[in-house]
Amino acid sequence: MSATIYDVAREAGVSMATVSRVLNDTAVVKEETKKRVQEAIAKLSYRPNAVARGLASKKTKTIGVIVPDVSAAFMAELVRGIEDVARMYNYHIILCNSDGSLQREIDLVGTMWEKQVDGIIFMSTSLKTEHIETFEEAQLPIVLCRTDDPERRIPSVNIDNERAAVDSVAVLAAKGCSRIAFVGAQNGEGTLTAKRRAGYQEALADRSLRPILIDSAGEDYASALSAIRSHLKMEAVDSILAANDEIAVAALHACQDVGKRVPEDVMIIGFDNTKLTQLTRPEITTVAQPMYDYGAVAMRFLTKLLQDEPIDTYSVILPHQVMERQSTKSIARPEA
Repeated sequence: MSATIYDVAREAGVSMATVSRVLNDTAVVKEETKKRVQEAIAKLSYRPNAVARGLASKKTKTIGVIVPDVSAAFMAELVRGIEDVARMYNYHIILCNSDGSLQREIDLVGTMWEKQVDGIIFMSTSLKTEHIETFEEAQLPIVLCRTDDPERRIPSVNIDNERAAVDSVAVLAAKGCSRIAFVGAQNGEGTLTAKRRAGYQEALADRSLRPILIDSAGEDYASALSAIRSHLKMEAVDSILAANDEIAVAALHACQDVGKRVPEDVMIIGFDNTKLTQLTRPEITTVAQPMYDYGAVAMRFLTKLLQDEPIDTYSVILPHQVMERQSTKSIARPEA
């Protein structure tokens, strides 16, 4: 059987409390005593149980990370940001995939609570009442990442998605585009796509341009490809703003399928600056977001909550940039 803290205490000739103090470094212990405890730990190959330690110290030094899809193109860089900062503060992370399911997200928060994590970094397509109720019940420090809380109840790290869409429309309009379509799933309020759509509509209204909304069944390549291809056969557009890079790639292929050249006939801008945008020909212009910083800032935010450090704001807005590539190369267009 595995050695216990009692076995270590007996081997070292000290109390279990003294072993706990050495393990957690919570009080001054004489060097000679500390050495005996460390030798006993080594001799017995004792491994402290994180949950058991958490019962005593109320800290397990673990952080739960809940994301919609761990296989998403940008996720590796974001999670790396979380892990790098977590390691700096001696935390370990538990990464869970929710598949974008509300029920699974709620269940995972409960699982994290059972695992006695010290806090949670939470990412979802939108924040619902059920999320807030679950967070309140769990009573854990939580930071939202790429997820917005309009009422500012929960700390969050985002970019200004509406502003990013406005800036993208400005790039297209400056190149002579006037029939600018937006492609994304018709999700509810509060989603990233909804915010990007709102910015797009605001920018078009400012220019007295008619919005052209292409609603796809989902945010994936296949759904978007079908929707865009069908629309292009019915109505001419001279540019497309996609809700994400996967949709932007679908837009490129849909244009090619119906005989439209990019960027000569149709210009395209995506969102997220994933590697997909540089694997196509032409390469796709996209809104670049600091993916690593999302994770790093969210984790640092959480450590501040855990350590009761001062917090200036509950809403951190990171910078964005429209990264221009070949899909918006300036082309002399004939007068409409």
